[in-house]
Amino acid sequence: MMKSRKYFILRILAVSFLLFAANAIMAGSAYDPLAVKAQFTPEIIDLTVNDAERKRDIPIRVYLPVEKTPSPVVLFSHGLGGSREGNAYLGNHWAARGYVAVFIQHHGSDTSVWQDKPNGQRLEAMRQAASLENFMLRVKDVPAVLDQLERWNKTEGDVLAGRLDLTRIGMSGHSFGAVTTQAVSGQSTRWGRMLFTDSRIKAAVAFSPGAPRQGTNPVQAFGKVKIPWMLMTGTKDVAIIGDADLKSRLAVFPALPPGGKYELVLYRAEHSAFSDRALPGDSEPRNPNHHRAVLALSTAFWDAYLRDDAAAKAWLDGDGPRSVLEKDDRWQMK
Repeated sequence: MMKSRKYFILRILAVSFLLFAANAIMAGSAYDPLAVKAQFTPEIIDLTVNDAERKRDIPIRVYLPVEKTPSPVVLFSHGLGGSREGNAYLGNHWAARGYVAVFIQHHGSDTSVWQDKPNGQRLEAMRQAASLENFMLRVKDVPAVLDQLERWNKTEGDVLAGRLDLTRIGMSGHSFGAVTTQAVSGQSTRWGRMLFTDSRIKAAVAFSPGAPRQGTNPVQAFGKVKIPWMLMTGTKDVAIIGDADLKSRLAVFPALPPGGKYELVLYRAEHSAFSDRALPGDSEPRNPNHHRAVLALSTAFWDAYLRDDAAAKAWLDGDGPRSVLEKDDRWQMK
């Protein structure tokens, strides 16, 4: 009797230990989109894509992960007056997570618009650069860059040879870059045609998106988007140039069809919250958690839809986002 009782107690202890160990292992391996290798520094390469047909050079900055095997590719399009050097916090983190991050610079709506202008002329120069002409240049820059990446990936001895998994391409951008992103990843014109959509793009993230203000209602513009989209804006996300107000930014998500669609609205986040630094006219102090949330949610989105990572999708569709958001931030999906 004593022996069997001792055996029963030992069995209970053994089972308890196994359950404890299993829980510890699960906790240790829980999905975390912010986890990166300690002291990781991406290899950064500046290159130029020559679009011979348009006689146009397109500077790019490439953030390379440590992996030498083919990695998913994420493109980024800067906002008005920006450059390939901006939003480095995104490039560094995405590369640390195993993505080749390619930041495109669009001549005509980049830093060259304002750098050599006197302070009093810069705002007007920026307004003039927010044009249909520059929009057309931007949306044609994206396929030109993708075409060149395909060539470099196949060129023996090239710095990018064999490094790119071009079956897994994500597109992203901020402000004018968000407009660019929308156009090349599924937005329709007033005639219902997706004139600029590139089928090579499998998922997209738009920072400070915007619905068209004239000629096309949001459902016409976004009702046929087929791929996963993530939208990020803020409750004070208003730019001093252009007519994209908060109402316009918030009109995009309701117009999207269901399936892999997400929206984050950061509380008291201004237009610059998605950039590296504050902008003239900002009134809110920088909130460090905004970048933390942006990195976590964008990374989980790429992992879920470019890597088909089930744990990332479970985190994204479950309670994961609330773990990185503050109480007044708004998050929704469909």
